[in-house]
Amino acid sequence: MRGIPSLITDVRKRVFTEVAKMAYAGGDYSGAEDLPYKIVPGDQPLHRESVFLERAIAGERVRLAMGLGVRPIQTRTLMTDGMDEAAVAEQYYEPPLINIIPYACHACPTNQYRVTESCQNCLAASCQKVCPVGAISFENGKSCIDKSKCIRCGKCAAACPYHAIIHLERPCQAVCGMDAIGSDAHGKAVINQDLCVSCGQCLVSCPFGAIVDKGQIFQVIQSILRGDKVIAILAPAFIGQFGKHSTPGKFMAAMKTLGFARTVEVAVGADMCTIEEAKDFLDKIPSQHRYMATSCCPAWHSMIEKLYPTEVENISMTLTPMVFTARLMKQKYPDSKVVFVGPCAAKKLEAIRADIRSDVDFVLTFEELQGMFEAKEIDFSTIEEVENLNEGTAAGRGFAVSGGVSDAVTKVIHMMEPEREVKTERAEGLRDCRKLMKLAKLGKYNGYLLEGMACPGGCVAGAGTLLPVELAAKVVGKYQAEAETESPLESPYRDCGEKLESED
Repeated sequence: MRGIPSLITDVRKRVFTEVAKMAYAGGDYSGAEDLPYKIVPGDQPLHRESVFLERAIAGERVRLAMGLGVRPIQTRTLMTDGMDEAAVAEQYYEPPLINIIPYACHACPTNQYRVTESCQNCLAASCQKVCPVGAISFENGKSCIDKSKCIRCGKCAAACPYHAIIHLERPCQAVCGMDAIGSDAHGKAVINQDLCVSCGQCLVSCPFGAIVDKGQIFQVIQSILRGDKVIAILAPAFIGQFGKHSTPGKFMAAMKTLGFARTVEVAVGADMCTIEEAKDFLDKIPSQHRYMATSCCPAWHSMIEKLYPTEVENISMTLTPMVFTARLMKQKYPDSKVVFVGPCAAKKLEAIRADIRSDVDFVLTFEELQGMFEAKEIDFSTIEEVENLNEGTAAGRGFAVSGGVSDAVTKVIHMMEPEREVKTERAEGLRDCRKLMKLAKLGKYNGYLLEGMACPGGCVAGAGTLLPVELAAKVVGKYQAEAETESPLESPYRDCGEKLESED
């Protein structure tokens, strides 16, 4: 569904735009109760059975966009309940970050095999013959599966020559690499927050738009309006996300129009991260640790903490590119506020850690930033370019795609110690990351550098992105080629990483 315009993406854009408009209009939330009527206008529903239901869902989306939680169904509460505490610039995210709006959930089937109209009642009856539990019979000239007997082995679907038997899975559950999504008593999806790592893949996979993450659009604008020097640190995956006219120079101009005092590439922090991880590997592998796992993906990091706690010591202690860049900005501009703008829902989770809060004040996804652009009616085809982004190296920009981190770190290791052999292995998507860590725990990757990315394809596939993954990766590759320097060792900030890490 990524990169495919739909009613879901349209509604999300409207929510973010209306919240941003309300914030820019005066900095308070007095108009919040009216927003569902702007998001769902008229007297006819867009696709659900009732316009009132659609407005109720829109109201919850507005609350979540402002960092509030989903209201309980069984009690009467106002849409603005809690906003006086949440709608302030100092408000951090409160877990849970990823939420399901119960009455937006369709209660999709979970792991079922069904016979479609394509069944030809063939003489071979292969589906019936291969079923190990006798769950298939023929009724009225069609194959029929007894759900009470079916063990969901899939042999019938594989045997059918007409592909008449399909496997139905709940989309959010199918993409959850942590197996954190289950069902309540009514068949609605529920998230086990003890397992959830906030990667957001369920969010972009739900075809009913029932899963929503919390936002900080209102809080960011509050900070800008009260005169704070708000600096945007920009993940390299941004390139191309806002349309073909959104060149780096035009993007910089658009960010100024929104009120940001400065915009800086997080590729700068990625360069520092590369150098420090290379040092970490050379210092500790294999003398202190069996292998080293990269540090930059917070969902990968959290997955290891939750499922493989004995392996946590093998994660590089290097700061993430976001934190390196944020600390650099706080060092240069001590009174500033820093907002990370990126593709990732899990970065919101990383930013609320006690040791990170003083570095990163806000986190916005590209999708949320797009709402701010819409609120200010910014047209990238007509806006004039200003200064370009040119401090990040090609290697740092490559962090946006799967394999970019391990490739950058390996190259720097070889530059530091040309004779050193570096074996690498990587995984993308949490299911594959789990397989990788299972083998690492068993000792299969001793001496290796392991890269894990929670999103298949890397950061360009994050939950807050706007482009199809393949196109986004291609555009990032072009952006890498345009960098003025190749290696992090050529970065003007190459010696800053160690000092910034010492601030912990």
